[in-house]
Amino acid sequence: MARTAVSYSPLVANGHLTSPAGTTIDSTLVTNGVVINGVDPERTVLRVNNTATGAKNVTVKAGAGRQSWMSGSGDYVQAVGANTGSEFLGPFTSARFQQKGSAVFVDFESGFLGTITVIKLPKAGL
Repeated sequence: MARTAVSYSPLVANGHLTSPAGTTIDSTLVTNGVVINGVDPERTVLRVNNTATGAKNVTVKAGAGRQSWMSGSGDYVQAVGANTGSEFLGPFTSARFQQKGSAVFVDFESGFLGTITVIKLPKAGL
């Protein structure tokens, strides 16, 4: 099955972003994973919340293709604590995590419940 596309919630330079609700991590996202299209890995941060009764892993997949020359370093796996666990992941190195077509893939351990928010960091503004 195709990965579920999750869009950015952009931070605003010299401004604010009201905390977004995020995308629900349900059985479809656990089975198929997430794709972030049109990604700028060095300006991408993930907020992952876990509401499952046990700690669960989230995985940012190593990239594929010539642009991902550091992909041999492997996937990035982070445990997210049980019940109300929350982790911020990133920013990421494009040479390790960018997939063909300017995408990043994220997978979830079986039984993961919660939300994911994809935050785009702004360039510094005046």
